[in-house]
Amino acid sequence: MKRIVSFLLLAALVFACFAGCAAAPGELTTVRLNEVTHSVFYAPLYAAMHLGYFESEGLQIELTNGGGADKVMTAVLSGQSDIGLAGPESCIYVLREGRENHAVVFAQLTKRDGSFLVGREDGDFRWEDLRGSTVLGGRKGGVPEMTLEYVLRQHGLTPGEDVNVDTSVQFNMMAGAFTGGNGDYVSLFEPTATEVERSGKGYVLLSIGQESGEIPYTAFFALKSTLNGERDMVQRFTNALYRGQQWVLTHSAGEIARAIVEQFPDTDLEVLTAVCQRHLDIDAWNAVPAMKQESFERLETVMETAGELEERVDFEQVVDNSFARAAMGEK
Repeated sequence: MKRIVSFLLLAALVFACFAGCAAAPGELTTVRLNEVTHSVFYAPLYAAMHLGYFESEGLQIELTNGGGADKVMTAVLSGQSDIGLAGPESCIYVLREGRENHAVVFAQLTKRDGSFLVGREDGDFRWEDLRGSTVLGGRKGGVPEMTLEYVLRQHGLTPGEDVNVDTSVQFNMMAGAFTGGNGDYVSLFEPTATEVERSGKGYVLLSIGQESGEIPYTAFFALKSTLNGERDMVQRFTNALYRGQQWVLTHSAGEIARAIVEQFPDTDLEVLTAVCQRHLDIDAWNAVPAMKQESFERLETVMETAGELEERVDFEQVVDNSFARAAMGEK
């Protein structure tokens, strides 16, 4: 009997060891995603996360905030993050540096600028009101700042001459700088713009994205080596994202707000709903993950106008739409 008991105990121990070493059923692959900022502007991503679309693809998203496109790109290039979410201009800059293993866009999230111009006074806004003023515009060479300058020029205002565009304030510090008394106007993302307005410290005047037209404003990118070596993971990521994009465009602002509310614990549901409606109203979100070449070329025009691009790059070198087409069921 002692021998039998000892054998059973030994068998149980061996089984436990094998069970502990084996992968648990349904184990998820962690994807390290670094986003340029945390904003309702990225609602399709958050909706896909909270509706379980990534989990259904066998993925778990580990989300970090880069606090700027340059920092997001640094995280991707250094291997600290698998995927970056920022403006595609960062991929253009890296390609122009001549790096062999450069970052490539594989999915687009937003199709216009998500910034809103916030001023200190309410009432009917005229572009001429900006003449002689200072606007906090974000990091020089970033898409928010370049798009702002592009729109100013479209309305007959020359940055640096007619309007002082202050690029000295870090992106995620701009709201605090403005409410602290810096600048006459500021370009802010949501929900920050609405929160500043509701606090009585500013007024949302207009959507910069509506003025600029369609631009591939925010996109997902990864190193060429990642796209080549981990194609299955990138494809599953794009599949989940596409489902999130489709869901957002077929649901109300209130439904979207409820789906992403956990991402914004310090923002009440009423504000989130208003902000989601604002993004729906300006048609901010891409319906599909594929990037249009004509939109990419408008981005290059914006960069040229800002003096940040001397020579255009090949669309196919910066953008790989094969994952998006596969997610959409196209060949």
